[in-house]
Amino acid sequence: MRAPRPIRHVGALDAARDGSTFDHDRWPGTLAPVRQLLGAGLDLDRMTILVGDNGAGKSTVVEAIAMAYGLGAEGGSTGAMHATRHSESVLGDHLRLVRDPGAVRNGTFLRAETMHGFFTYLEQNPGGRPEPVFHERSHGESFLDFVMDRSTWPGLWILDEPESALSFSGCLALIGLMQDILADSRTQILLSTHSPILASFPGATIHEVGDWGIRRSDYDDLDLVRNWRAFLASPERYLRHLG
Repeated sequence: MRAPRPIRHVGALDAARDGSTFDHDRWPGTLAPVRQLLGAGLDLDRMTILVGDNGAGKSTVVEAIAMAYGLGAEGGSTGAMHATRHSESVLGDHLRLVRDPGAVRNGTFLRAETMHGFFTYLEQNPGGRPEPVFHERSHGESFLDFVMDRSTWPGLWILDEPESALSFSGCLALIGLMQDILADSRTQILLSTHSPILASFPGATIHEVGDWGIRRSDYDDLDLVRNWRAFLASPERYLRHLG
């Protein structure tokens, strides 16, 4: 029997909790993935990966899902109050999350671009247990330390472009940690990435995000994978056109 998922489906609310309606003519409503998310919705599996180019909308989508789940836009676990400059969209206020009955309600949102401020928040607001001093580690080491420290916490994990903190070996280490996390059947992961390494996670459901919206794809069919393979096979073909 399948364990209940924290999020089974993401769809649209008829109206936001404050009664407002979503403006489809202003960003992020002008993004094709956002229009599709609010129209057709999106099913989430135990391991769901979103890939796409810069500006395609994948981080906007995962941020909004995190906020609709009750997580802070700048990252953290359930109940964290870390916030500096509010730059998030209103999309999260207009999403309806369908959960499986009995699913764990805890969650963790980690995005590489806000790690420094979030780790400062943790130092200034210590919990009831000791944890690593993340600022004493490198960018990538602190990211992996955080995931490892909380790897036994069940619930929803959302990671936004973690590869920006990680080397090649760090990406492989993160795959191993995510496999450990998913060993708990109550856990679910949503990952946004540019990395062909992270996108290769075994058994993941992959969606490619772009001007077409959101489409399910096999790993070998991703533009991300084809472009990296072509570049590594002949980098001079790309570099001679620069400058």
